[in-house]
Amino acid sequence: MDQQTSPPPLASTSSSVRTWCVLAHATALIGFLVPLAGHIVGPLIIWLAKRHDSPEIDGHGKESMNFQLSMLIYNLIAGLLCLVLIGFFLLAILHILNVILVIVASIQASEGKLYRYPLAIRLID
Repeated sequence: MDQQTSPPPLASTSSSVRTWCVLAHATALIGFLVPLAGHIVGPLIIWLAKRHDSPEIDGHGKESMNFQLSMLIYNLIAGLLCLVLIGFFLLAILHILNVILVIVASIQASEGKLYRYPLAIRLID
């Protein structure tokens, strides 16, 4: 008997979806290699390219974009506060916080969980 068997689509789709969800968060780390807009460009590309493929990817992409846009706003404010010297301290804290929270969100995404970033302004809904 000639019977075609194919791997179960759910397992590969689930793995693929999780990979894209992780990338929606982890690509924000490109910002440390590409100054200024690097934190936004990676997640934006992933979200725009894959948001229609899965509601999970769309959710993770929106969450990552909201956080990175929020961080951009906070960094601009801290940049202005550099005039009174406290901004340098705030910029350092914001960069460390960004790395830590992106790593936590990436790990949560790899486990299939949606991570809600603290301090994120919900600009994209």
